[in-house]
Amino acid sequence: MIQPIGEIWVYLSASPLLGLTVTLLAYQLAHGLYLRSGQHPLANPVLIAVAILASLLWLTGTSYETYFAGAQFVHFLLGPATVALAVPLYTQFRRVRSMLLPISAGLLAGSATAIVSAVLIARLFDADLATQASLAPKSVTTPIAMGIAEKIGGLPSLTAVLVIFTGVLGAIVAGKVFAIARINDPAIRGFSLGVASHGIGTARAFQVDEQTGAFAALAMGLNGLLTALLLPVIAGWLFQ
Repeated sequence: MIQPIGEIWVYLSASPLLGLTVTLLAYQLAHGLYLRSGQHPLANPVLIAVAILASLLWLTGTSYETYFAGAQFVHFLLGPATVALAVPLYTQFRRVRSMLLPISAGLLAGSATAIVSAVLIARLFDADLATQASLAPKSVTTPIAMGIAEKIGGLPSLTAVLVIFTGVLGAIVAGKVFAIARINDPAIRGFSLGVASHGIGTARAFQVDEQTGAFAALAMGLNGLLTALLLPVIAGWLFQ
């Protein structure tokens, strides 16, 4: 006798590896769609995978805690994966050293612009101070952004959503923006993408080429550090 699909799902959901399996399958499907679309920016595999997973959890009534019991293995690998970004960066070390001044200027300008523009736009739409504080670190990778938001009076959960949205949006529109601005240098493209769109933008940069990805990884790390140091200091002035 064939078991109802509901009973099969209850059985499968008891396995801690279900979240891991579903996550990998969702991303594999999303990446396949991305390749079939000719690598169109709107078919961003991260965006599609998140939509698939969110829909599946909603349709099955599965709590995020149950899902994360298995997906935490992917979460754990984020640490080693981040450290591994130093390998392609090392191969570009000579160029990084020759560009220290423009890198420093670009980092400061990009970090300040990301913070101030987010707060001013939120203020334009009469957002409260907590929402403004949640938006301010949106261009920093999620763990750092959530910690900053909590420290300056924001809502870490809201910040996490905004960070993901910012990363996906940057990965989608970056190519068009670079084409309009006639920016062709892989180093400048990568660094800009890393500053504006953190890890998701960096992943997109590595899909272009190694040099673009290396500079995006550098920008992601430096912007996280600078924002963590800068934003708590200017928060009192910024959120008056």
